[in-house]
Amino acid sequence: MSRICELTGKGRQVGHNVSHANNKTKKVFLPNLQNVTLMSEKLDRSYKFRVSTQGLRSVEHNGGLDNWLLKTSDTKLSARALKVKRELKKAAAAA
Repeated sequence: MSRICELTGKGRQVGHNVSHANNKTKKVFLPNLQNVTLMSEKLDRSYKFRVSTQGLRSVEHNGGLDNWLLKTSDTKLSARALKVKRELKKAAAAA
């Protein structure tokens, strides 16, 4: 399973460990991913996502999953998140 946040697209970063003698060795910085269940209020359903902790804070800051998905560009979202976004748009058009 890839280490990518499903809502923000945040992935791994590559850098160096630098010793006191200035020796550099490759290091991978992984995002802090958590399995969470987020509730969609418009669809009255819950969805499971693998989200970084920073992404979870962003979702809460924007007022929930529905607002976050509608505001975020499609390129950052995973396939599962895009499916939920399409369902939200369909429900908004029907209402």
